[in-house]
Amino acid sequence: MKFKKVYICSSCNHQAVKWEGKCNVCNEWNTYVEDVIGEETKQEKKKRVWKGESSEKHQPTLIQDVVTSTTERLIIHHDKELNRTLGGGIVPGSVTLIGGEPGIGKSTLLLQLALNTQYKVLYVSGEESEEQIKMRANRVGITNKNCLVYTETNLDRVLKQAQKIVPDLLIIDSIQTIASAHVDSVPGTLTQVRECTSALQAYAKESHVPILIIGHINKEGNIAGPKILEHIVDTVLQFEGDRNHIYRILRTKKNRFGSTDEMGIYAMEPNGLRQVENPSELLLSQSDENLSGSTVATTIEGMRPMLIECQALVSKAIYGNPQRSSTGFDLRRLSMLLAVLEKRAGLFFGQNDVFLNMAGGIKVQDTAIDLAIVAALISSLENNPVNNKICFAGEVGLTGEIRAVNRIEQRIEEAARLGFDHMFISKYNLKGIGKAANKIKLTPIGKIEELMQLLFDI
Repeated sequence: MKFKKVYICSSCNHQAVKWEGKCNVCNEWNTYVEDVIGEETKQEKKKRVWKGESSEKHQPTLIQDVVTSTTERLIIHHDKELNRTLGGGIVPGSVTLIGGEPGIGKSTLLLQLALNTQYKVLYVSGEESEEQIKMRANRVGITNKNCLVYTETNLDRVLKQAQKIVPDLLIIDSIQTIASAHVDSVPGTLTQVRECTSALQAYAKESHVPILIIGHINKEGNIAGPKILEHIVDTVLQFEGDRNHIYRILRTKKNRFGSTDEMGIYAMEPNGLRQVENPSELLLSQSDENLSGSTVATTIEGMRPMLIECQALVSKAIYGNPQRSSTGFDLRRLSMLLAVLEKRAGLFFGQNDVFLNMAGGIKVQDTAIDLAIVAALISSLENNPVNNKICFAGEVGLTGEIRAVNRIEQRIEEAARLGFDHMFISKYNLKGIGKAANKIKLTPIGKIEELMQLLFDI
């Protein structure tokens, strides 16, 4: 095999003979990484023990003549959140990539899956020894007697064992620790990650064994390795959350077999991850006392409606320049809402520190919580508490109007189910509410000024 040193762009996988600050293909800066690549000879390719049957037997077929099978998904009965995120279960022959920050719970999630399912599982770990895995297994509990543990970093040996065992599910922890002997570079490099993932995908398609892969992330929060890694796999899941809080969210970034709007919520506990079936009750304050700066917003995470508490604190700036801090909400959107309140409502925050927090450490991107945040900001500024039986759903525009939000019926039904008796919504949402309007008192508004008058009498 002939080897040569090249520089590969981690964003678009473009190769260059020398290092360059800017990629000429994708125009990204500082993405070139040095690597060593080589081309296999025909004899070396034949040595691959995991190689399946030759593809020469396959011929082009008319799409109307393709016969679809009725293969059922692998249902994980003990983990409804993972089933929901994957779109109803694991598809045979699929490759799923799970990324997340170190210590967020990726290995714990898949180890619980391997230990508590009814299928034969081959758990391959290149990061831990068998003793370390057994210690974690004792903590989360073992109910699956068909879970096999294999500590190996050589790809050919892993796939040879998989061919021999024929598991129902193969788990790789993690792809950055697996290396192929046919690629002359260290584990974790762009070439190794790309080649190993391609080989795993080929094995999954030939054997119809689903594979779950754990992937590391870089300092920017993206999955480490070439961008083509996310294009190769069938499903990409992102496991995220604040390590200072117990809640974790499993989001779908890509799914060839289902919707990307689904998500799962977990709580990290001493004995592992626990499913959170009703996140609204956990994200709301347990205090019955009405306090200024606290409001409740109805949001949609994936396809699931839930209520979350928005906490705002507005105080005089005594240390020079006013501070702006936001936890769980986009800071730039908070600045926009403050500007709208100053321009359209005549409320001045220029000499005040403003702090905003989403309870529970959840990051919210739904613009429907704008109305609740505005109400919390006004409540804290005026030191006027909002009744804790009132919730909000509405997007605030630059002109101060309250815009309509999607799935308003689901939001209303969730608020009524949790005991709220009053809800402020956009007047443009009244058309498609239907029977949900009878479950709770609705106050439609069109401008921020109406909110100030009805809620704070300003």
